[in-house]
Amino acid sequence: MSAAGHDVFVFRKLLTFGLAGSLMLAAAGCTEQDAGPVVKYEPDKRVPAPAVTGELLEGGGTYDLASKRGSVVVINFWASWCGPCRVEADDLEAVHKDLPQVEFIGINTRDEKDKALAFDADRASYPSIFDPAGRIALEFVQVPPNVVPATLIIDRDGRIAAVIRKAILKDELRALVDEVAGRS
Repeated sequence: MSAAGHDVFVFRKLLTFGLAGSLMLAAAGCTEQDAGPVVKYEPDKRVPAPAVTGELLEGGGTYDLASKRGSVVVINFWASWCGPCRVEADDLEAVHKDLPQVEFIGINTRDEKDKALAFDADRASYPSIFDPAGRIALEFVQVPPNVVPATLIIDRDGRIAAVIRKAILKDELRALVDEVAGRS
């Protein structure tokens, strides 16, 4: 294939994925305004989070989001092969340590267990669910975390308050969590 032919091929693939992404966002009820990398939902626009359950990556049991009702929960989708996940890991851990009253759970997705365990040992002190098939992300039909990393903030009533589809920095995450928790 010539260089020009390759460029056309790549452009067509990007166009196809772009249209597919737009259709997914439309199906999710998102507008162009809220389709950016950080989407915040006002309390009256929040939808219930789906069931999030799974075996913990580190062993020792299972996680169930429903048991965290009454707490603000930060859910972070990550993978060992994801460069931006490595970049945001220290920021997530810093906010976790700064806000012990906020629950944090990682969801390792589309990964190999040994690589996930090696990365997780240095990544965070909060637990992670091992979800190699990416099934948990598929449950978030109305607000899909369709990239890795992705972070969701769940309010005390178990509703999705924010979706971040990029690597998140400490100050930005802290401000979002404080807003959802009702602190300034």
